[in-house]
Amino acid sequence: MKGAPVAGQQLSFQAKLENWAEGMDYCAVPVPAKITQALGTKGPVLVMAQVNDSEPFKVSLFPIGGGQHYIRIKAKVRKETKTKTGDSVRILITVLDRADVTIPEDLMSALRAEGVTEDFKLLPPGKQNFMIRRIDDTAKPETRDKRIREAVEAAHQRREKRADQSE
Repeated sequence: MKGAPVAGQQLSFQAKLENWAEGMDYCAVPVPAKITQALGTKGPVLVMAQVNDSEPFKVSLFPIGGGQHYIRIKAKVRKETKTKTGDSVRILITVLDRADVTIPEDLMSALRAEGVTEDFKLLPPGKQNFMIRRIDDTAKPETRDKRIREAVEAAHQRREKRADQSE
């Protein structure tokens, strides 16, 4: 492996949609070894992805060991593309810069109200992006509110950790 993936790098591949959790509607696609090699890392990779001709969506390629990645395909995308477990799909990925974090306005308002905006920004970019993706992926307003509260709590925990380190 040669290091960090290059933001803007585009790759595509074909693979079969696999059921990843027995009894759950959780599907994923194996990323071919040649794609992992082209990315240059065995760690998680933040990407903008498309399945067949779906709307682009933000997701991380997740490592499963042995230099292999998978990409989770949400039910919403499978419904949009009319795909199901066992179907062959075409995946297009564009590597994103983990350090480029766009905070949604409702989260930013909540962080400001609690006075922890800078503490949130001090969290690792990967953690920020993960929390923001969880917020953006919600279907129900009450779930979005709950996840915003979780992100604000993470910022508070970051503040407490900084305070403990400065004592």
